[in-house]
Amino acid sequence: MDIQRAKQEIKNTVQAYLACDDTGRPLIPPIRQRPMLLMGPPGVGKTQIMEQIAQECGIALVAYTITHHTRQSAVGLPFIRERNFDGKTRSVTEYTMSEIIASVYAAMERTGKRHGILFIDEINCVSETLAPTMLQFLQGKTFGNQAVPEGWIIVAAGNPPEYNKSVREFDLVTLDRVRRIDIEPKLTVWQDYARARRLHPAVTAYLELRPQHFYKIENDVDGPQFVTARGWEDLSAFLQACDTLDLPVDEGVVAQYLRHPEVARDFAAYWVLYRKYHQDYGVEDILQGKPFDAVVERAMDASFDERISLVSLLLAGLNTRFAAARKADAVTDACYQQLRTFKRALSDPAQDQSPAALFAAQCKAYRARLETGRTEDTMPAEEIATRTRAAKLLDRWAEPLARCTSGDEAFDTVRAAFNQQVRRREEAVANAGDALECAFDFMERALPDGQEMVVFVNELALGPDSAPYLADNECERFEQYSKRLLLHQGEDELLAELERDDLRAGEHSTDF
Repeated sequence: MDIQRAKQEIKNTVQAYLACDDTGRPLIPPIRQRPMLLMGPPGVGKTQIMEQIAQECGIALVAYTITHHTRQSAVGLPFIRERNFDGKTRSVTEYTMSEIIASVYAAMERTGKRHGILFIDEINCVSETLAPTMLQFLQGKTFGNQAVPEGWIIVAAGNPPEYNKSVREFDLVTLDRVRRIDIEPKLTVWQDYARARRLHPAVTAYLELRPQHFYKIENDVDGPQFVTARGWEDLSAFLQACDTLDLPVDEGVVAQYLRHPEVARDFAAYWVLYRKYHQDYGVEDILQGKPFDAVVERAMDASFDERISLVSLLLAGLNTRFAAARKADAVTDACYQQLRTFKRALSDPAQDQSPAALFAAQCKAYRARLETGRTEDTMPAEEIATRTRAAKLLDRWAEPLARCTSGDEAFDTVRAAFNQQVRRREEAVANAGDALECAFDFMERALPDGQEMVVFVNELALGPDSAPYLADNECERFEQYSKRLLLHQGEDELLAELERDDLRAGEHSTDF
């Protein structure tokens, strides 16, 4: 099955294993709660889905790559204890708690969550001395003499032997005690993941054009040659950093991530073209509503690969603006809540602090909650980013309050600063909306028919920044094309609709 189906299977298992009847007994007795065993090629996304599952199910996660461990760290260290047996004192060997089991208890303490997933990766690649321990772990849910705490679900992962020479085959006894799920890479599933994670548009556009290069593992006389989903994601992160820092990227750099010479060479050539298209077409000019006629003519005469790349560049420029609008909106909302809290505190007759001291204490408490969420890993990354930006604004707003002589003056000072943030938010929203209209103008002039418009509108509907923006801000032409193109009804129907018809163009309150 694909990785998305496997993720849902594990989420269903978490729900079933943690469910209890009206007396508090598990619906599935712990002895019948088989560990999950994910088997699939390397870099397909097994580890990433565990983080997603834990977050979506509201439980903790402890993850280990077992090949990094010795028998002592997994089982615990031996020590001598004096015990009395049948009236005689004897020295008995016992073991300290396993590092892995101790990490589970530490996670419960840190997060306050009693339920979680213990994920052990590369479980079938352990050393000979550790192999019996891993079999015991899967069969009995224990490391040495320490059991996995109640309410924790075991998920293990490994690679099939064709991908790793050090793999150990599990015997029938072990396989009869686990739920094995075999995973295969699937581009369409990964594309949804790539879209949600905002991977570099050059990567997603390239794989749209070269789907056969998504996942390759081959062997020749020079050794293994491979490209994995992990490689594409890591390359994407590096390309995004290079864009920010204006660093060069060539075939040598690409080949460090895509370990298949043919694919690395092809993507490196595409990367050069992708950057060149951005300059040649003047993408920023298009999004500002001033494309040259020659640019429109070139797009009309371009190859399919070039047109799809251009659409990707337009979407990338739009998504930058959508993301800026969403960030500004989220920060404004966060600051609004703090402003309301400040107003209530000023109105409290029991408080005896100066307005400046009161707001400073509020800012300090806000940062403390932020740091707690960050260190305890109980706050999503996007929320951490929003609160960090809001905290910087609040600190800046606090500076002039020392000069205020009354609560009313202090509140008016903070409100004035807040209204400036609201105006920045409105400007970001308007900037994104104007760019979207300009993009539609260009698409209707240069690419009015065919799959390019399908891709453009479909990506707007599905993007993690564009979709929320369009839900909150009306765009008449997007709605028209969405209905006309019958989004989500299948690409064949979309293209048939395009062939039959010619496409044509057709709160945030701030004051108190």
